[in-house]
Amino acid sequence: MEAKQDQKRRAFWLKHLHQWHWISSALCLVGMILFAATGITLNHASQIEAKAEVVTQKAQLPEPLRAELEAAAEADGKGPLPAAVAAWLQQTLALEPGAREPEWNDGEIYLSLPRPGGDAWVSIELEDGAVEYERTDRGWVSYFNDLHKGRNAGAAWGWFIDVFAVACLVFCITGLFLLQIHAGNRPATWPIVGLGLVIPLVLAILFIH
Repeated sequence: MEAKQDQKRRAFWLKHLHQWHWISSALCLVGMILFAATGITLNHASQIEAKAEVVTQKAQLPEPLRAELEAAAEADGKGPLPAAVAAWLQQTLALEPGAREPEWNDGEIYLSLPRPGGDAWVSIELEDGAVEYERTDRGWVSYFNDLHKGRNAGAAWGWFIDVFAVACLVFCITGLFLLQIHAGNRPATWPIVGLGLVIPLVLAILFIH
């Protein structure tokens, strides 16, 4: 009777652990491939050449918008760009200032627009309305490397990384319990798991200073 209950308990845990294991692995699959591949490219960043492409554009802010921007600088000197100025920049230079706050310096407005795989900035002279825009693109490898680090990728990508990390934890923890259940029939289980711990630990102690 007791053996039968143990079998039922084992079957119950196997069923649920396998279910959570495959669900979490399915959620992690594409993200794990991405993060593993970019882990290699990040580790060899100095050996992977990335030629940055820089594009510079110049424009002239219309006088009414220049006056509005100057008035905003004198009145407050902080916060995002006026909506009309932001819309003009988006239409003229194909950039999206969004809710980013520029640097309101004396006589100049400077807005930094970093993004994964590149950078950009725009400056506006308050005196004459001269606009200069520079965009730097470092290529697809740099783009995916920045996604790996969550650099300049926005809140939505940050949430994705958090959810992905939780799914990875579920995948690993359920895998650990499955290893424990099957370890009786697989004598090499714990030596291999221990090797996975010992190798990075030894490398860290001996070769990382």
